[in-house]
Amino acid sequence: MKFSCRNLVIRTDKGPQFIDITDGVASLVRDSAIRSGFAIVFTRHTTAAIRINENEPLLLRDMEEFLKKVAPSHMYYNHNDFSRRTANMNDGEAPNGHSHCQQLLLGASEAIPIVDGQLLLGQWQRLFLVELDRGRDREVVVQLVGE
Repeated sequence: MKFSCRNLVIRTDKGPQFIDITDGVASLVRDSAIRSGFAIVFTRHTTAAIRINENEPLLLRDMEEFLKKVAPSHMYYNHNDFSRRTANMNDGEAPNGHSHCQQLLLGASEAIPIVDGQLLLGQWQRLFLVELDRGRDREVVVQLVGE
């Protein structure tokens, strides 16, 4: 059994934003020499997500608009009330309760089978890092397990 853990650093521009990371993950799979197994793709952030979907520009726009409607940034969030909130504060804290709520619906990881040394994705399936907050560098962990 082989194990490989690699990181991708992805620069985002805005939230919400769907960034196709399929080719980067596929390259890590090829470099690992794992022929049969699985890849777990995970974001180490609570305001970003990893999802599988289709990379079609109008659909991506629809999904961005959907996220904005489900948890709009202009609504009141307790998390954004810095006069009351005392936990997990950082210098320059930004109001991002909406981003956390959107991430709750999407999730932090996906697991993809590896067959014959390739990600076993469907015809239109692509892997996305979904930025839900604001532009910055994001870390994506790719854990590969197999033979």
